[in-house]
Amino acid sequence: MKPLENLLNEIKVLLAEMTDNVTDMISMCIRALVERENDTADKVIDMDEHVDELDNKIEELCLNGLALYEPKAIDLRYIITALRIITDLERVGDHCVDIAKEIIKLNQIPPIKPYIDLPKMADYSSEMVKDAINSFFSKNHKEALKIIRNDDYIDNLNNQILRELLTYIVEDFRKTKGCLSLIFISRSLERIADHATNIAEMVYFMSKGENIRHKNYNDFDGNDDE
Repeated sequence: MKPLENLLNEIKVLLAEMTDNVTDMISMCIRALVERENDTADKVIDMDEHVDELDNKIEELCLNGLALYEPKAIDLRYIITALRIITDLERVGDHCVDIAKEIIKLNQIPPIKPYIDLPKMADYSSEMVKDAINSFFSKNHKEALKIIRNDDYIDNLNNQILRELLTYIVEDFRKTKGCLSLIFISRSLERIADHATNIAEMVYFMSKGENIRHKNYNDFDGNDDE
């Protein structure tokens, strides 16, 4: 196996590990929320250090690859995309830390309501992150486009949660503190989905050589075989 291929495989392994870490953090955040487990929230905060370490390792590998092997075409786009992906994955980890800290504060007051939509948001956002990374590994622009289009589901859930919580505040101002924490958590989960969308957009560019950021995704055909 050529040295560049070895390096690309090493990047892939570390990216998979980084993805597993941040998606585990998302799941643990929701468990900490639903089960009111501050210990679990603390573990999420501690896990971010390893995510940062992986971020640095992958960045170093990518920069070494660019400097040593002068990759061309798809290999060059692969490394550049990996460099941008780790920024989004690191930000997902940061959002999880912010959510965990908010949950610790939220657990100090009585629960506002049963949590139904927030776990749904978390599961869907986590799957979007996993699917985006898998589309990167398979260089599959069709799957990347599906992920981008699915972001509307998370946006709609976030808006629904916001409307519901604002209603709670209007009905009983004593619930304001808890509702604001839940709004923050919902917004953070929506941002995690946005990072998954960013990754998918980069995968599309890597696979097709076409930048679709800030464009109407309905103008692109995910079923073409070019």
